[in-house]
Amino acid sequence: MKSPEQVVEQVHRAEWGRLLSLLLARTRRIDLAEDALGEAFARAAERWPQSGVPDSPSGWLYTTAYRQIVGRLRAEAVAGRKAALLAVKPDWVPPEDPDVELADDRLHLILLCCHPALPRESRSALALRLVMGTPTDQIARLFLVSTPTMAARLTRAKKKIVQAGIPLGAPMEEELRSRLDEVCRTIYLAFTAGYTPGPGPDLFRADAAGEAVRLAVVLRDLLPEAPQVRAMLALLQLQHSRRDARQLEGRLVPLADQDRSMWHADEKEAGLGLLAGLEPGTGYAEELRLQALIAAEHARAATAARTGWATIARHYEALESLTGSAIVRLNRAVAVAEAEGPQAGLDLLTGLEDLLPEDHRVAATRAKLFRQLGHIELANASYRTALDLCSNEVERAHLREQLEELRALDR
Repeated sequence: MKSPEQVVEQVHRAEWGRLLSLLLARTRRIDLAEDALGEAFARAAERWPQSGVPDSPSGWLYTTAYRQIVGRLRAEAVAGRKAALLAVKPDWVPPEDPDVELADDRLHLILLCCHPALPRESRSALALRLVMGTPTDQIARLFLVSTPTMAARLTRAKKKIVQAGIPLGAPMEEELRSRLDEVCRTIYLAFTAGYTPGPGPDLFRADAAGEAVRLAVVLRDLLPEAPQVRAMLALLQLQHSRRDARQLEGRLVPLADQDRSMWHADEKEAGLGLLAGLEPGTGYAEELRLQALIAAEHARAATAARTGWATIARHYEALESLTGSAIVRLNRAVAVAEAEGPQAGLDLLTGLEDLLPEDHRVAATRAKLFRQLGHIELANASYRTALDLCSNEVERAHLREQLEELRALDR
């Protein structure tokens, strides 16, 4: 049985975006809703250990946050001698029962965050913060900026929504389709955030990534024929199907060493089914399709030794041509090394330290390839560089193991 503290943490991870989107849909006050929900969670952490967890934790949190917003609005109205500032949907009545069944307006919230009035660099970051509850420092790492820079960016975006009066609600179908690339990019970044290791003991957050998959399913139900939606959901399901095999007993398990019987076969088959018959496209839809094709090659291989690395390398080459991404080139180098040998992979790594100066994976990949070539001293130095750059405890432990194995070989 979970403790009250564990329940608070679980509900925060699973329900933050749903609760916040509902509060925004009902009150239209983004400047109040996030603070009110944060305060509701703080009160839960303080009270539930003494009073017990309510039958409906989400309902309790929603009602507590909503009442705080109403209180703030009344105080503003009195201070400004104005009419009531609360704006709600005309057919909605505030719930008195904390066990009320709550709706799910997260897709509407994503559309709000992807509104064209907002700066492009802020849209995905804002959706990660509001929809997923992703901490600001983690978003900053994902976008390769400092935490203060990201905090300022998020604050400006929220002020823009309030000042411009951007509505929260279902847009017309044409408007949804015009924002579709941004919506898909936002969901994919939310998924990526779940698998982006940060400082501390957690290698990934499968629950957060799972919420992004659920949002992708919602979007697929709305637009089942949209190629970028199909490709994105296929990619997410194929990657997420491997979650249980990624880490065992607190240790990182590389893809080549994973027990493939632990992959979720139903999700893998669903992803392959979505990808089947999906024709080449353009733009972001093609980026997603190529990534899904790469994930599909891994999914189809019964063992690591039977992986179609040459095919994967070709897909990465096409993806790099389309995106110019340094991360894609890093992944392509790994595939080329498997298909053509370690020296070919090393050649592709040239200059990546300048493009990805804080990414330990460049040095870790270089170390592995040097080791395969028998360049022990160069591999040793690269592993030490990777350790200096890596902040995640699980990844650091794996790198230390590799370094110790290398030193044992050199004795």
